[in-house]
Amino acid sequence: MKHITLGKTGIEVSELCFGTLPFGPLQKNIDVDTASEVIAYALHKGVNYIDTAAMYGTYDHIRLALQKTGYRPVISSKSTAADYDGMIRDVRAAIDALGVDYVDIFFLHAARVGVNVFSERAGALKALIECKEKGMIKAIGISTHDVRVTSLAARQNDIDIVFPIINMLGRGVLGGTLNEMVSSIEECHAANKGIVLMKALGGGTLVGDYIKAMDYCSRISKGRAAISLGMLSNDEVDMNMMYFSSQDISELAGALKASDKRFIVVKLLCVKCGKCEEGCHSGAISQINGEVVIDSELCITCGYCVKACKEFAIRMV
Repeated sequence: MKHITLGKTGIEVSELCFGTLPFGPLQKNIDVDTASEVIAYALHKGVNYIDTAAMYGTYDHIRLALQKTGYRPVISSKSTAADYDGMIRDVRAAIDALGVDYVDIFFLHAARVGVNVFSERAGALKALIECKEKGMIKAIGISTHDVRVTSLAARQNDIDIVFPIINMLGRGVLGGTLNEMVSSIEECHAANKGIVLMKALGGGTLVGDYIKAMDYCSRISKGRAAISLGMLSNDEVDMNMMYFSSQDISELAGALKASDKRFIVVKLLCVKCGKCEEGCHSGAISQINGEVVIDSELCITCGYCVKACKEFAIRMV
């Protein structure tokens, strides 16, 4: 499998990035030992890049995989902290929980934050700059669903790596069109920023068109970006590895069907506070006739609404 260097950072990663979001409590809530076995399997097969976040709840899964393999891959994490103290806390927590000396890449977790992100999160960015100077992290990034923020990041000197959402249907893209997001990603490449693409399969909703969806993102990448995919089993690792190794997977892909994971609102528990709607990064949640409704056509099954709901009224089924 091809390896790439992320921009000017000198960080070399496998083109396939192991996204750990599906393991955690926001989605499938897989037990730590089972999840660590899948991560360890991927590491043995040649994946050297693992992505997580403070809110994913998967630090323990990764730490155990590292212990089982004795291998130290590239690890990226993210924090939604907006201020200096919160970001410092989350970087230290990641280092401690992962059992490492430093985190390779730390992102401003700003999926839905708009064009004022760098002023609104100035304290958090200052914290990341200091952490980089102290060797606690190696590179600073921003993860975003917004076309305009992706473009701004190309011109932000302190940002080393950009983690934009992209998929062939534009699911989850904010602040512009799909074609405009492609143009913004090109701006980042031109500025020699490292690029990691997220949601290539639309959070699992495009699995039924796996080859078409992956080919779309591969054409955008042109071998310059890593692509992060959530994986839950050794079989998923194998198929993704085969794709990135340019092997014929037409028979395997033909047997795939769209992901059956979806979120529902438990009406008896819902207090209609609006927190899930605020927390949704794709505009998939609204109140219709006094009821909270999730639009399956817009939902990218990220699970952020689960964390936003304090009543535990949103469940994955």
